[in-house]
Amino acid sequence: MMRPCRLFYLACVIGVYSTGLFSLSAAVESNAISAPKASPTPRYLDPAAPLEERIQDLIGRLTLEQKAQLLNHKGPTVTVGDFHIRADQWNQCLNGVQWDRPTTLFPVCIGLAATWNPELIQRDVAAVLSDEARAIYNNWHFDPQAPGEHKGLIYRAPVINIERNPYWGRNHESWGEDPFLTGRMAVAYVKGIQGDDPDHLKLAATLKHFAVNNVEGDRTKLNATVSERMLREYWLPHWRDAVVEGQASSLMASYNAINGTPNNINHWLLTDLLKTEWNHQGFVVSDLGGVKTMVEGHEKGQMNYVEAVAKSVMAGCDFSDKEFQDNIPTAVREGKLTEARLDDALTRVLRIRFRLGEFDPFNTNPYSKIPISVVNSPDHRAIALKVARESIVLLQNQGPLLPLDRAKIKRIAVLGPLADRVNKNNYNGVLPDSVTLLQGIKDRVAPGTEIVYGVGGVVGGKPNSWIKNSIEPKIDETSELSKAVELARHADVAIVCVGTTAAIEQEARDRTSLGLSGNQEQLVEAVAAVNPRTIVVEMSAGPLTVPWIKDHVPAVLQAWWPGEEGGNAIADVLFGDYNPAGRLPHTVYASEAQVPPIDEYDITRGFTYMYLKGAPLFPFGHGLSYTTFAYSNLKVSPATLSTTGTLTVSIDVKNTGNRPGDEVAQLYIHEVKPTVVRPAEELRGFQRITLNAGETRTLTFTIPAAKLAYWDERTHAFVVNPGTFDVLVGASSGDIRARDRINVTQ
Repeated sequence: MMRPCRLFYLACVIGVYSTGLFSLSAAVESNAISAPKASPTPRYLDPAAPLEERIQDLIGRLTLEQKAQLLNHKGPTVTVGDFHIRADQWNQCLNGVQWDRPTTLFPVCIGLAATWNPELIQRDVAAVLSDEARAIYNNWHFDPQAPGEHKGLIYRAPVINIERNPYWGRNHESWGEDPFLTGRMAVAYVKGIQGDDPDHLKLAATLKHFAVNNVEGDRTKLNATVSERMLREYWLPHWRDAVVEGQASSLMASYNAINGTPNNINHWLLTDLLKTEWNHQGFVVSDLGGVKTMVEGHEKGQMNYVEAVAKSVMAGCDFSDKEFQDNIPTAVREGKLTEARLDDALTRVLRIRFRLGEFDPFNTNPYSKIPISVVNSPDHRAIALKVARESIVLLQNQGPLLPLDRAKIKRIAVLGPLADRVNKNNYNGVLPDSVTLLQGIKDRVAPGTEIVYGVGGVVGGKPNSWIKNSIEPKIDETSELSKAVELARHADVAIVCVGTTAAIEQEARDRTSLGLSGNQEQLVEAVAAVNPRTIVVEMSAGPLTVPWIKDHVPAVLQAWWPGEEGGNAIADVLFGDYNPAGRLPHTVYASEAQVPPIDEYDITRGFTYMYLKGAPLFPFGHGLSYTTFAYSNLKVSPATLSTTGTLTVSIDVKNTGNRPGDEVAQLYIHEVKPTVVRPAEELRGFQRITLNAGETRTLTFTIPAAKLAYWDERTHAFVVNPGTFDVLVGASSGDIRARDRINVTQ
């Protein structure tokens, strides 16, 4: 009979091996085990040992070649004694976990930003994404033969590149044009997917793409020329928020160069700023092929792969492709890369993998019990519907035409190339059973209401091989346009759904116009000409500059690419079952002539609401409601603020309408007499609140004086100028309802 102590020892060993990270080197039949001779548990496998000691113990057992292998994100399994460490198997989860089968699909990230609700992003969106990611990982552990791709726990999200460039093909991945809003959303997203356990990460978030990255054309060779001041004031604050406050596990170095230095070998960016100034304890990973761009892109003909790898690691890039595995040993032996820096890179990568629980008994992890049944479950679909509703922006509502009265409508014409289509972006799962706008309207109308549908036209563009549903069926545009006009002519209301797809804006593809592509504007004009009760639903990521629609169509919604429940969410807004409260996270420019050249990285030249020249089509922060709100009793304290003090702002917001609704109160700051060009307005606080009809709530904002600062290039520091500042509170950057002034003194 086996002694109890040996049974306990065996259970511990099996528990360690059952993590999925390690496996026994030989199978042993459970009914014929001869107890092994007791040996000390390796320090790195002892969950009770201090984390840093465990990491260094493991590193001390590795050969130079094994260290290099572990820094290849798609590297081979590394065997240490009897244990096997597999590749990290990273994944993506922008607005849905990437998998070879359906996962919950939320609105694209620019739509999530339009909720202006960080709590929703952390509590609901990111929690669902991380639950589903962990469930996939857990299912693989419990059943190595389970169907579906096997995924790891390092997730390359969120993308927090700022939306300075309205033409950028990846605006659907961004969180808007403002660094303060992006920072709040980034912190919420990172905290939500990494979890709140102090000792374990639920997932590891990777911030993309660090930094000054929002042009797809020639992205592996592009050089962004940007001033020190613009870097500190516009291009970097949200990164700092996500790193310092959000504690993001890793960052991805972008392909582009900054001021002539490619980011993959940018020591100032990856080490001086990130790891020293911001004290980042995680790791930096190159973008896919990042080392290759050093040899064949930016630095073509100037360095070989050994030199490119050495420069990348020495600059602060810790993790990469096969080039690291193949060239690190040679770089060390030739003296181009120090072992101290190599071990630092490995420490950073392993620190995250240890915190993910990969070196601990599986069942000791607080996230190990999340079941596969949560993936795209009814509960998660309900959250997708909730989030899609909160993301929809009511841009215009003359009359008001909306909400529609079901009892008075007998025939609805649903028209447009996107009316019966679900837009999908990349880096998601297989498209789940999803609801189009046409289906959502059918599900929400009163019994007996006739729904007629016509495609009306095409979005156009070049189909994207990554996204299958970017391919449109071939139609006779003239014939379909005529059919749509006749359907609209005889309908009580016409709903026209237009916008963009992955054929227009997507990774590696910037937009060529801010207007509608294909014959979509012609479709809207023709329908509005025969039916004055026309509603336009815009489904796009970047802003749509279509002034004709604003001037001639009574009601306009911005619905983004709204995810699997988007059709239901839009229908809920159209019929008044949900009161819209989304807000624009970017400026909709009045014309393309307002937009400075895309190679201009100084936003003071006219980019964003902060420095826009002239009036926008729709301002940053804009969004209407089916009720009304009044602002009163603004209080600012103190009236005279020291440069080290804190400003407190309070205001009463009242729902003055006859139905409940959400309001997004926004606080902006403006320096009256700056010594350098400063923003006309700068967002420094916002709150989304729900108010019943007649209800009043007092909102309070606190703003450290440091948030009034600008970057002084002479002293290389943020400086608060003594002087007068406007404090502006309202419903958008273009709808200020209350204002006051404060004086700032030394």
